[in-house]
Amino acid sequence: MAEGPDATPGGDHEADDTRPDKAGVIAPPPVIAAVTLALAAGLEQVWPSGTGLLGFGGRLAVAAVLALAGGALAVAGERRFYQAGTDALPWRPATALVTDGIYHHMRNPMYVGLGLLLLGLAVGFDSVWLLVLIAPAGLVLHYGVVLREERYLARKFGAPYRRFLAEVPRYGWLVRRR
Repeated sequence: MAEGPDATPGGDHEADDTRPDKAGVIAPPPVIAAVTLALAAGLEQVWPSGTGLLGFGGRLAVAAVLALAGGALAVAGERRFYQAGTDALPWRPATALVTDGIYHHMRNPMYVGLGLLLLGLAVGFDSVWLLVLIAPAGLVLHYGVVLREERYLARKFGAPYRRFLAEVPRYGWLVRRR
């Protein structure tokens, strides 16, 4: 179900709220991922980190599964936003609250997908550096993007968004904590 900003008329919205109609994310998530990849590549040049745990074929198979799963999640999330007529870019205003489709199972499929893609690249390139850097990148994404989006969406959509927060886990079955 997609709900517009008029779903709670006169309800939870502050009439004199002069804050910009955007989440105020610290950086676009693809930029966070690109910086993570660049740092890992630089570190690999200086201190190669390969584990050699899987042969090339094994790494390729695991990497492909992770990357395809990540891509499928991200595309499903973005497609549902498009169908609802709202922008998937977190630095632009939200025009609808999307709570169905993949969003019935997790609140952030595009970010989970991005994480799985990075994990797939780490496995595929046998990069311990990238594997290690996924954790700080995830923290930047969580605190600099996700939590800011949540505050913005709660302010914009009020009670319907708070219900969504209570019912749907942030990162799906990967992290059940809401």
